[in-house]
Amino acid sequence: MFVSDFRKEFYEVVQSQRVLLFVASDVDALCACKILQALFQCDHVQYTLVPVSGWQELETSFLEHKEQFRYFILINCGANVDLLDILQPDEDTIFFVCDTHRPVNVINVYNNTQIKLLIKQDDDLEVPAYEDIFRDEEEDEEHSGNDSDGSEPSEKRTRLEEEIVEETMRRRQRREWEARRRDILFDYEQYEYHGTSSAMVMFELAWMLSKDLNDMLWWAIVGLTDQWVQDKITQMKYVTDVGVLQRHVSRHNHRNEDEENTLSVDCTRISFEYDLRLALYQHWSLHDSLCNTSYTAARFKLWSVHGQKRLQEFLADMGLPLKQVKQKFQAMDISLKENLREMIEESANKFGSNLDKLYHGLELAKKQLRATQQTIASCLCTNLVISQGPFLYCSLMEGTPDVVLFSRPASLSLLSKHLLKSFVCSTKNRRCKLLPLVMAAPLSVEHGTVTVVGIPPETDSSDRKNFFGRAFEKAAESTSSRMLHNHFDLSVIELKTEDRSKFLDALISLLS
Repeated sequence: MFVSDFRKEFYEVVQSQRVLLFVASDVDALCACKILQALFQCDHVQYTLVPVSGWQELETSFLEHKEQFRYFILINCGANVDLLDILQPDEDTIFFVCDTHRPVNVINVYNNTQIKLLIKQDDDLEVPAYEDIFRDEEEDEEHSGNDSDGSEPSEKRTRLEEEIVEETMRRRQRREWEARRRDILFDYEQYEYHGTSSAMVMFELAWMLSKDLNDMLWWAIVGLTDQWVQDKITQMKYVTDVGVLQRHVSRHNHRNEDEENTLSVDCTRISFEYDLRLALYQHWSLHDSLCNTSYTAARFKLWSVHGQKRLQEFLADMGLPLKQVKQKFQAMDISLKENLREMIEESANKFGSNLDKLYHGLELAKKQLRATQQTIASCLCTNLVISQGPFLYCSLMEGTPDVVLFSRPASLSLLSKHLLKSFVCSTKNRRCKLLPLVMAAPLSVEHGTVTVVGIPPETDSSDRKNFFGRAFEKAAESTSSRMLHNHFDLSVIELKTEDRSKFLDALISLLS
């Protein structure tokens, strides 16, 4: 069931209990967890934190801990499946689920005892009505008896005939209801998409409790930004949610400009500003950022010589010398930026900040972006993206440079989205511009498995809804392909390499 009052029905319930947190491995989930941890520490709530990357880890961890806890909190996992069927908990176990995955499983929605959904109901949920998908079995059994009351044979025969007609009508109505139910559930479940950031949901809880801090607000901003960067939400949804956070930024960071008292060195200050959507440009050179940002790499077609030439012309048109844009961004303004970095490092050392880990993370992010664009260039230049009829298909082969980076679902999903964007910009085939993409990458040579992801079409009007989750299930069922749905996103699967051909054939047939 949906929780309507997060304070009373959730926070005040767990505040006096020992709780276990299952947290998915995406950035939004981690940010939501940080906010909840800060609240728990403030109120001395006892909790255990267990990170989970897929359904197998969640099941294993639940079995390990279910005897020690009654209350479980799931962040960015659990909403889009029948949680009670998967975990088989005791009847007194309570699950609080804060998850962006949509659609929400109808069993979770209408379970009023064990499943408590921490989900904003102003999202476009469109949950089917209870009476359209659930039916009281007693209705079908109460007329099944056959009375014997000593009536005349002719009366018995007439009554029996009437009961046969009534039973036939009931069975027909039952079949019609079941057919209608299948259609309703198919329409509701066929597309996978994402709702409001879990970090934003947890920040609003902190705000309701009057315990929201600037650090929590920053985590909410990072959680929402992750959704936008990962293409999980539409631009309209992003703009709407940014507007909500902007009001909180103004509330938390409003100070007079002539304020005499300076901020303490460890105090966070957040300001709302428009910025360039260029990957890590303040921690990189402008040239590297332009070359490794999905949008600019696709628009300029930077995998080609002509595209590189267009980039040079673009920079010249802006009046930016190549020498300037190829050096570190900080070096483009000597006076302040170098000193600012030194001041930040000095303050960070004083207060024990892990700046080295931050810089290491930035270098890893740069490595990932470079590998993504190099792989896209390779796929396009060697024509690895092919049309399979109802969808485009691309497969990374074992031995491809950086292929290990893309065996992980999150990395492969991001590569697939950026590859589709670049392909749409490069192809002259109008039909192909409207097709979705299925992409595969080696997962384990030892076990003979590949990771497969499905990406919806890249169009300006795209609502970010993904139909591949259900399609993958049906294709695997019809061909007995050995598939594992271990990822929390249903459009990501693990598949036996030797089953790939028949699985793709079934998927083509299903979507044609």
